[in-house]
Order: sequence, then C-alpha cells, then structure tokens
Amino acid sequence: MTGYSGLAPGVRELSALTIGKVSVGPGDNNCYLLRCRSTGKQLMIDAASEPDVLLDFCDRRLDAVVTTHQHWDHWEHALAVVVDATGATTYAGAPDAPGIAVRTDVALHDGDAITCGAFELRVIRLTGHTPGGVALLYEDPGGHPHLFTGDSLFPGGLGNTFGDSGAFACLFDDVENKIFDRLPDDTWVYPGHGRDTTLGTERPALPEWRARGW
Repeated sequence: MTGYSGLAPGVRELSALTIGKVSVGPGDNNCYLLRCRSTGKQLMIDAASEPDVLLDFCDRRLDAVVTTHQHWDHWEHALAVVVDATGATTYAGAPDAPGIAVRTDVALHDGDAITCGAFELRVIRLTGHTPGGVALLYEDPGGHPHLFTGDSLFPGGLGNTFGDSGAFACLFDDVENKIFDRLPDDTWVYPGHGRDTTLGTERPALPEWRARGW
C-alpha cells in the first residue's frame, strides 16, 4: 500500500472498511481515509497539507477528521479548508486540542470510541511526542487489527521527544503497555510519515529503543 503526493492514493480493501493512504506536503505527511463499505461514511486521519489533493481524495464528502496530535505539519495547511468544504466533525486529543488552530468539536480521551458509519475506532492516548497524541485502533472483524499511530510509533522507533528523557520514558511506557502488550504481532501499523510496518516487525527492537533513549 503506497501513496505519493498529488498522485493516486494506495488503497487497502478490508471486509467492512476501505483504507486509503496518500502522502502530502513537503514533510511527506501521511493522510488516511477510512470509508465504511456498508454506509459510505468517511473519516480522515490528519488533514495535513495540499487541501485540493485531500478534497479530491475524499470526493468532497467527509464525515469526520481526526488530528492525531498538535504539531503544525499535521493540520496547518489543509485542516481548515477541508473542514470548511465538507462540514466534517473534528476530533483531537483533549490536551492537544488547544494547540490546533482549528476548532475541535470532540475532545478525545484514552479509551474513547469514534463511530463512523458501521465501523468504530478505539482511542489510545500516547503521551510524550506531544501531551495528548492519540493512536486509533480498528479491530477488523474479518482479519487482524489496524493501528494509526500518528508520530508516536514508526518503523524503527518512537516519535521524537526532543531530548526530553522524561517524555521519552512516558512515550515508551505508553507504547509498550498500551500497544505492544495488548495487540498481536500481525497488527498493521500506519504512521504519520513513511512506510507501514507491523508490531511483529518492531517488537524485537523494544529493548534497543529503551536503551538508546530515542
């Protein structure tokens, strides 16, 4: 599943859900579009940049937009335009919402559920990259879990904690306890930038990540 700025997005077809992925902007931010196969309802994760590309991506029909965390590259250049054009409901982690200069309609907390059409995403709070970053878990009834991690978990390591050892320890503990300890190895991971991975691919490196502190 691949996505390139301004080109046709990659698509993954699940039994009840279609997942689209496109990379936008100078930071190659990943934007994901989840479409309910039974109702046609659509949810976007991180409307980051290139609003015209994102509006084409969703055919100007959008019910919800979730911003995974407050860093400007995940919302500044497109979120307001996309929301104004579609009327989508906006979601973000409660501690991060004040740092996003677009109104957050629904402030998210750990364990919350977001329902869009017939599918549901579970909110997993991950603190460290930002105070209120969230990951979003989709439990595919016909397959393995799918996890959208924003900038908190990537292939090869955690998100940047900017040299703050306390923030790193908090993020590592959250990722280990709430994700690796609870979800199986075949969980597919969709990060905020770059390629996808699985928990099984990354799990053996956890001790190395903790030891190096980033």
